Amino acid sequence: MTGWEKFADSFFNARVAAEYTPKIIEGLWLTLALAGLVIVAGLATGLFLAVLRAMGFRPLNWLIIFVIDLFRALPPLVIIVLLYFGLPAAGLSLSGFVAAWLALSLVLMAFSEEIFWAGITAVPKGQWEASRSLGLSFLVTFFRVILPQALRVVIPPLVNRTIAITKGTALASVVAVPEILGAAQAGVSFSFNPTPLTLGAAAYLALFLPVVVLGRWVETRFAWKR
Repeated sequence: MTGWEKFADSFFNARVAAEYTPKIIEGLWLTLALAGLVIVAGLATGLFLAVLRAMGFRPLNWLIIFVIDLFRALPPLVIIVLLYFGLPAAGLSLSGFVAAWLALSLVLMAFSEEIFWAGITAVPKGQWEASRSLGLSFLVTFFRVILPQALRVVIPPLVNRTIAITKGTALASVVAVPEILGAAQAGVSFSFNPTPLTLGAAAYLALFLPVVVLGRWVETRFAWKR
């Protein structure tokens, strides 16, 4: 057997691929569900905290900054392990899926809040002053004048950060979640062949390559035109 034949038998074994493709597809759907939940929870919470921070209540702002800096500093894997293995000691047990979802959502929340906040502070102060001079309330000014401008500014970094963090769904395999990587690792363990990892790589490409293309379109379509 030549070197290429050995390589093909190891990473492109047709028999192993046929056996474990259904498991990889199940992992793909689980990864898609996890990524979707992370995006919704992380972005919504990040925007909510940015809005609260814009209210200007200093004690609340200090608390928000502390929480944001905490979850920006901690690696996602550490948060997953702490939630999954640490909380049972306090009498609260989470499934691997929920632990991964909460951990990645908290990380995305932290980064998205900073991105939203940067966009809000990038809006010229004159926009606030002009709106308030017209008799608009703080909330009306914020949601009708400031936030729409801020969102267009933050779209490129927000899309990139969201994609980067949602790819962290692979970390869920550490707490026995059978997403793509978890299913691929199980396949390698049972088949003694790395072909399931090749299937997993293909599944990640099938899932995230369209997301990257969509993100580029969103940046082009909605980002601030200069």
